Amino acid sequence: MSTTAPRRSRDPFADAPPTDSTVAVVAPQHRGRARGAGGRRGGAGGRTRPTTFAGIALRTPYWVLTAGLALIFLYPLIWTAISSVSPLAGTNQVDGWGLGNYVTLANYQAGIWVYLFNSLFVSLLTVALTLGISLLGGYAFARFRFPGKDLLFLSTLAILMVPYATLLIPLYVLLNAVGLSNSLVGVALVLTMFQLPFSMFMMRISFESIPREMDEAAMVDGCTAWSVLWRVLVPAVKPGLITVGLFAFLAAWNDFMAPLILITDSNRMTLPLAISNLRGQVQGVVDYGATEAGVVVLALPCILLFLILQRHYVRGFMSGAFKG
Repeated sequence: MSTTAPRRSRDPFADAPPTDSTVAVVAPQHRGRARGAGGRRGGAGGRTRPTTFAGIALRTPYWVLTAGLALIFLYPLIWTAISSVSPLAGTNQVDGWGLGNYVTLANYQAGIWVYLFNSLFVSLLTVALTLGISLLGGYAFARFRFPGKDLLFLSTLAILMVPYATLLIPLYVLLNAVGLSNSLVGVALVLTMFQLPFSMFMMRISFESIPREMDEAAMVDGCTAWSVLWRVLVPAVKPGLITVGLFAFLAAWNDFMAPLILITDSNRMTLPLAISNLRGQVQGVVDYGATEAGVVVLALPCILLFLILQRHYVRGFMSGAFKG
């Protein structure tokens, strides 16, 4: 009795369970279908090109507007920088391009380095006082409860509603009574007072954006209120501190009114006051070249600081946008 072997199926994978290798082998059978789908996807991709062009067209007005605003704000500074080294009649840079105007600025009265040191001293002292007071004040307003807290905070912010110039004469009388008239320390104290309302507000919202659970967890580990502040909260509010410090430095570095009223000694003038006096040093004739050189020297530290700290500056402003 002869037995015939069962005829094998033409499809070797007909009886095999589906596996990854089976899929890999069968996949070429659908290449045509895949090509068709790919072709359709390619067609769809082709149809997305007008969308890209439409996006560019929609963004073009934004780009034009921002470029125009940047040009408006940068043009005066660029023009001043070029004019400070270009030839100009009635200045120390008459023929050709050079640094003659900067030489005039450097040799003015006590010298540019004296005025730079005065401005730097006032600015750094203002930053230190502003950061120290606003850090402690913002921490107290954000984390502690005490009678009259809201009233005291509103009283601090009320300083913003008082015109700046109206307080300078009373402050001059007060500083004269305590022996700080014609003093760089007195100028720094006055500038700190005017910076405190904004700085206190900024630090309060920075602390309030930090969850209280961080304080509680640190206190469970044995930290005191001071330890929580220095070890936990200060690193968390660093962007706010940088923003407050940058604002205080820019305000103190560029301030003109306070040194004008509070400083009488020419050797203690700050740089903005020295540049203002430089304008009319020869029989009322304005030395535009030296003045423009002074503006460049005055603006350069502010630009560099802003470019270096820009990321922290934006984060500090956004720290109170979302709480929790």
